[in-house]
Amino acid sequence: MVVGMATKKVTVSFDAVALALAERAAAREGLSVSAWVSRAARREAVRTGAGPVVAADRGLPDALADEAELHAAEEDMRAAG
Repeated sequence: MVVGMATKKVTVSFDAVALALAERAAAREGLSVSAWVSRAARREAVRTGAGPVVAADRGLPDALADEAELHAAEEDMRAAG
């Protein structure tokens, strides 16, 4: 999660293996499962072409955060080869 970004509570279902992996990954990074899943979802959405949300849709601070996520996702992809 980007510091200062608004959150919204939702209900999501995971299969047991996906949840266990998310819990381990979040713990390894010192994040809550919610924060880890939020970050993973944002990066995957950007990686697969959903792109950042434009400023007019959600406001300038969120758009800047999306740009930071896009940059992070691109760096991750470059590092992965």
